[in-house]
Amino acid sequence: MTRLVMAIRGLAISGTASLVFLAGCGGGSLQSANNQSTNNQSANPTPQSPNPTPTISTISPVTTVVGGGAFTLTINGTDFVAGSIVNFGGSAIATTFGDSALLTAVVPAASVASAGTPAVTVTNPAPGGGTSVAMSFSITSTSPIPTVNLLYPSCAPAGEQFIDSEYNNQMEVGGLNFETNSVVRWNGADRPTTFLAGTALTAQISASDIAGAGTAAVSVFNPAPGGGSSNSSTFTITPGAVDPQSIAVDPAGKFAYVANSGCDGGAVGYVSVYTIDATTGALLSIGPPAPSLYEGAISVAVDPFGKFAYVANTDLFNTGGGVSLLTINATTGALTFMGNAAGLTNAGILAPLSIAVDPSGKFAYVANEGGFAPTNVSMFTINSITGGLEFIGTIAAGGRAISVTVDPKGGFAYVASQTTPPGSVGNVSMYTINAATGALSFIGTIPTGTDPNSVVVDPTGKFAYVANSTSNDVSMYTINAATGALTSIGTVPAGSGPNSVVVDTTGKFAYVTNFNSSDVSMYAINVTTGALTLKGTIAAGQNPTSIAIHPSGKFAYVTNSVSNDISIYSIDTTTGALTLIGTVGT
Repeated sequence: MTRLVMAIRGLAISGTASLVFLAGCGGGSLQSANNQSTNNQSANPTPQSPNPTPTISTISPVTTVVGGGAFTLTINGTDFVAGSIVNFGGSAIATTFGDSALLTAVVPAASVASAGTPAVTVTNPAPGGGTSVAMSFSITSTSPIPTVNLLYPSCAPAGEQFIDSEYNNQMEVGGLNFETNSVVRWNGADRPTTFLAGTALTAQISASDIAGAGTAAVSVFNPAPGGGSSNSSTFTITPGAVDPQSIAVDPAGKFAYVANSGCDGGAVGYVSVYTIDATTGALLSIGPPAPSLYEGAISVAVDPFGKFAYVANTDLFNTGGGVSLLTINATTGALTFMGNAAGLTNAGILAPLSIAVDPSGKFAYVANEGGFAPTNVSMFTINSITGGLEFIGTIAAGGRAISVTVDPKGGFAYVASQTTPPGSVGNVSMYTINAATGALSFIGTIPTGTDPNSVVVDPTGKFAYVANSTSNDVSMYTINAATGALTSIGTVPAGSGPNSVVVDTTGKFAYVTNFNSSDVSMYAINVTTGALTLKGTIAAGQNPTSIAIHPSGKFAYVTNSVSNDISIYSIDTTTGALTLIGTVGT
C-alpha cells in the first residue's frame, strides 16, 4: 500500500531583533502581525499531489455465462488509489482497494443478464486522476468446456486428515475456461467449489475421499447453457507417506520416526511412525503418518527424553519453511501436532535443512540453508513441560548451512556448510555452547570436501566426520576437548553422492548413505586416532537419504527417497558389517 508522506519545512531566522513599545498600541501590533502571517498561510495552502492515471494489466475472470449471477472481479494493474472506482459496462460498481496494484469489485447479477462484451475500466478521482484504457469482458450465451492442467496437491497418504495446510483441506485445480459456477468433481461426484480465477478453483476434499489407497479422477464441470465436463486428472492416494528424507529413533529404542517431504505437488510434509521389535529390529507402522503442516519435511529429531519430536520443513521451493513440534505418546509412539516454533517470524528460519537437540534436552538448533549466503543457525530454548521452542537468536554459518550436530557432552555445536558455486570446497563452522542460555559462540571454520551434506560427532566426543556429496568422500577430524576446535586428519573414499553419515553407539563403526550409488559404505573407526577404514558397501533402496542406529547398536535403518521405503539391517557387533533383514514402506 502506497503511503503519502508530507514533509513540513520550518523557517529558520537568524540575526537580532528589537522590541518597540508604542503607546496606545500595547501588544496589538504583534497580534496583527501574527494574524497577517496566519492569513498569508491560509491563502497559500500546500498543494495536493495529483492522482495518477490508472492502468489495468489483467482482470479475472475474463468471461462468464449469461445469467451466471453476481461475482467478484479482480483487477491487477498500476497506480490505483484508495478512491479508485471500477466501471463495468459504463456503470460504477462497488470497489474495494487492495493496494496500488490490486482492486476487487462486485459485479451484480443485473450486469450479466445479457450477452455482450462490456468494457472494464478504472477511474481515479481528481485532482489529476483519470480513466484507464478499457479491457474487454465477455458475457457469453453458452459456457465453454473447461480444461484441467494440474492438481495441487496431486496426492496424499491414505487415511490422512490433512492434504493441504495453506488451503485448509482444499485441493487447488488449475486449468482453463473456469467460471464462477464451475464445479469440481471427484470420481464424478460434485465437491464444494470456490472460484479463484478463470484458471484456478479450489475444492473441499473430505477425509473419506482419501480413506483408502488408490486413485481418483478429478474433473471440472461447467453447467448449461453450453458447458460440459473437462478432461480428468488423476489424484493418487498413496499407501503411506512419500519421499522419506530423515529417520530418528527414540532414546529408548521403542519407536522410529521418518520425515517425508510429500509426493510431487504435495502441500504438506508427514512423519511416519513405527514401533520397533527389540529382538528382531523390525519396524511396524502404527497407522497413517502425522502431518507436519508445512511443505517439505526434511529432518526429524527426538528429544533425549523421548517426549517430543521436532521436524524441519524446508518448503517446496526453499523460500520459506519452519519447524513443527509434535508430542510423543509414551505408550504407543503416536505423534500429536502441537504447533510451530515460537517466534518464527523473527527466528531467521528460511529453508531449514537440519535440526538438532542438545543432550540435556534444553536447547535446539536449526541449520537454515535459504537466503543470501552466508546463511545462519537459529537457536532455541526448549520448554521442558510443553516441548515448545523459544527463539533466542541466530548466528552466521560459514556458507549455506546444511547440517547441524551437537557433541555428546553438549559443549560444542558444528554446522556443515556448502559454498558457491556448487562443487566448491565447503566448511564446518565450530561453536561453543553457553550451558546456561544455549547461545552459540563462533570459534572458526575448517575446510571440508566439496558440497558437504552431513556432519556427526562420535559418542566419545573425540572425533567428527563430514560426508561430502560431490567429492565422494568423508572428511575426518579430531576434536580439542577444551576448545571444541577441529583438526583435519584426512579423507576416506565413499560411494557416489554421500548424503548422510552416522557413528554407532559404541564408537567403533561409521556408516554413510550414498545417494547416487544407492548403497551404504561401512567403516571401522580407529578408536585412538579416529581414522576410518572402508570395510565395504551394502545395497540400499533407491536413492538413500538418511541413516539411524538403534540405541542397542544391533540395528541400522536407512530411508530410501525414491523407492519410498526403509531398509532394515542387523549390525555385526564385532565387525560392524550390515546385513539386510527387510524393508518396510513409508
